[in-house]
Amino acid sequence: MSQVGSGEQVHTEEVGRAGYDAKAAEAKWQKYWADHETFRARDDDARERRYVLDMFPYPSGDLHMGHAEAYAMGDVVARMWRLRGYNVMHPIGWDAFGLPAENAAIRNNEHPARWTYENIATQKKSFQRYGLSLDWSRELHTCDEEYYVWTQWLFLEFFKKGLAYRKDGYVNWCPKDQTVLANEQVKEGLCERCGSVVTKRELTQWYFRITDYAQQLLDDMAQLEGKWPDRVLAMQRNWIGRSEGAWVDFTIEGRDKPVTVFTTRPDTLYGATFMVVAPDSALANEIVADAQRPGFEEYLEKVKRSNEIERLSTEHVKTGVPLGVEAINPVNGERIPVWAADYVLSEYGSGAIMAVPAHDQRDLDFAKKYNLPVRRVIDTGEPDPAESGIATTGDGSYVNSGPLDGLSDKDSGKKRIIAQLEEQSTGKATVTYRLRDWLLSRQRFWGCPIPIIHCPHCGDVAVPVEQLPVRLPDLRGEELAPKGVSPLAAATAWKNVPCPACGAPAQRDTDTMDTFVDSSWYFLRYCSPGYDKGPFRPEDLARWAPIDQYVGGVEHATMHLLYSRFFTKVLRDLGYLNFSEPFTRLLNQGQVINEGKAMSKSLGNGVDLGQQLDAYGVDAVRLTVVFAGPPEDDIDWADVSPASSLRFLQRAHRLALEVSSRPGSNPASGDPTLRKATHKAISTIGELIESGRFNVAVARIMELVNATRKTLDAPGAGGADPAVREATEFIAQALSLFAPYVAEEMWETLGHEPSIANSTWPSADPALLAADEVTLVVQVQGKVRAKLQVDPQIGERQAVAAALADDNVQRALAGRPVLKTIVKLPRLVSIVPGA
Repeated sequence: MSQVGSGEQVHTEEVGRAGYDAKAAEAKWQKYWADHETFRARDDDARERRYVLDMFPYPSGDLHMGHAEAYAMGDVVARMWRLRGYNVMHPIGWDAFGLPAENAAIRNNEHPARWTYENIATQKKSFQRYGLSLDWSRELHTCDEEYYVWTQWLFLEFFKKGLAYRKDGYVNWCPKDQTVLANEQVKEGLCERCGSVVTKRELTQWYFRITDYAQQLLDDMAQLEGKWPDRVLAMQRNWIGRSEGAWVDFTIEGRDKPVTVFTTRPDTLYGATFMVVAPDSALANEIVADAQRPGFEEYLEKVKRSNEIERLSTEHVKTGVPLGVEAINPVNGERIPVWAADYVLSEYGSGAIMAVPAHDQRDLDFAKKYNLPVRRVIDTGEPDPAESGIATTGDGSYVNSGPLDGLSDKDSGKKRIIAQLEEQSTGKATVTYRLRDWLLSRQRFWGCPIPIIHCPHCGDVAVPVEQLPVRLPDLRGEELAPKGVSPLAAATAWKNVPCPACGAPAQRDTDTMDTFVDSSWYFLRYCSPGYDKGPFRPEDLARWAPIDQYVGGVEHATMHLLYSRFFTKVLRDLGYLNFSEPFTRLLNQGQVINEGKAMSKSLGNGVDLGQQLDAYGVDAVRLTVVFAGPPEDDIDWADVSPASSLRFLQRAHRLALEVSSRPGSNPASGDPTLRKATHKAISTIGELIESGRFNVAVARIMELVNATRKTLDAPGAGGADPAVREATEFIAQALSLFAPYVAEEMWETLGHEPSIANSTWPSADPALLAADEVTLVVQVQGKVRAKLQVDPQIGERQAVAAALADDNVQRALAGRPVLKTIVKLPRLVSIVPGA
């Protein structure tokens, strides 16, 4: 016996007493589906194809409650489209490289592969138990050589196109995991995976030029409007962060090349009274005066110990040091001091900004602290910021702005200043993006090796294609312990190789790739399983891609989803595919929580999926997670009842046991009320599934079960009524989307050959969808006086007669003659009385 969630108790043996043995059914149908390859997608099947994909799992332990929800959602769509007659591909694989396996290998003194493949085996068994309609013939693991050889091949394609490059710079560094992190993997200043405070470290790293595709990534969202959740599109737009403005050149004393800064408000240049440079930028180190260097370097060390979130916080007390040099404002020739300050980041543009303290609160706070000039250049009617300490950001008239004085149109002001800058060759109009290039190097072992050899003579040299894959050496246990550099750096026999170009002694790159590289193209590999001439066959992509329905969490909006879109566009430009967006439709699922909080061992509110499946059976758990609410909402397991779901499934199963009419019986002679209910359900449930309202579809199934039970229990034909068979057959088909095991049992009990997955979703009879009655609204002088239930086919004369016969209408007329009637059948009769 088990007690979970709502506190209800259930014996699993009760299922058997109800006529449906969940455990026996699960074992039976798992074997049948595997033996008959029921869900295998056939390349030679001529039917219209649909590609349904769930974001693939990481093999860390067994499946959990979050998996239960996410994969149930994708399976609903896959099974529905199969019943609709499509040739459906619904594959599965594992995102199998990564830190958890490496850390486990260090703890257990073993190779990461052992932990990885053991967990994959465990999860695979659970996936099969969970009754998902997966095509196991296309299974992949990103740590297999047959997969990562093509990850390396794709890297080299990017390298040849100039989209993969190496540079020095300060990077996000996780001190616990001892590896760099992309900006997207830092959440509120913490490592997304382990929660450690992220610091800065100067390293030479590999990047992908995702910024080259920033505008395309924005523009192509037009293809996704209405098909992706609005919040995901908004998150990507904000992350890409398009800004229109100007590049402005400031001459720095003692430096031949000007410093170029970006501003969205070039019209405020007359208010720029100082310049700020990021202390951890190469520019600050270059221009600092000798006399200021000791103080600057001491300050820099302090800044390195803080994170970007802290530095950008509005509550952070801004600090800085003067660099001992001056810049020249290009519009008025004014000399302004240059400071290094922690509220400017090196990743922003050139790492420098022009400070206009009167109209930017951060600049104003800094100016007030260090007694720097504040000059108002836009009069908004508010108090002068130099006196109030509050920056004004609204529109107004230009003041203290030379030729702009008296002008009040912001757009005109921008155009005039930009024209002046371009005429002087000191600036130009431009567009910039918040998006930074994708940092993909990782200083850990269990990942895809970067296929580059560093030669002292030839530079960075691609590993020849015939030498791919670059395999990982056999390291394990303590050899994998993080040391601040990749463990591969100590594998000298593996690292030291001849240069492929000149033959001189050279070294392999010892970093591995971010696992997001693996997941940025895996959905394409499913189309060509086992193919050894490339990552995929173009004709296979033409057959299956892009993905028709993708299912996964919103937490991947600015990482996996953005990176996959980038990869797709690059591969399109390289000529390997002919579409721009990888995922046509996207469905986000919420989280499964318990007692109002995320499940956690420390909180003691964890729910074990395996125990739930043992207690209630797979079907009841699947039905519960789908029925709990809209897919995107969180599910609180304390508020749901798998025991109730189990009882409902037992009721549905009993319907099949009581049907006594023969398969193929003509339902036309059956109970007309039940037939109407059945065909309404056929129409409504199909529409609900296609629109993602799965929980409402379950509610409609429950209503049809109740209607069928009512007909069965009424005096008369009972189980012999062919309308009961029609309803029960459809209930089984609809339930197969959510509870496949009981649906298979019902289908077989009803006398059909298995599998129900091979059946066809019925078409609703339009005649049975017609309403028995509609509401006819009657108005007198524009006010509603009556609502009458009438035949949908009512004529105009009958409608007017029914309206005039109503007592409320007669009282409203008060004996006055009818001057005019306006009739819009079958919904409205409007009466205009005479005097």
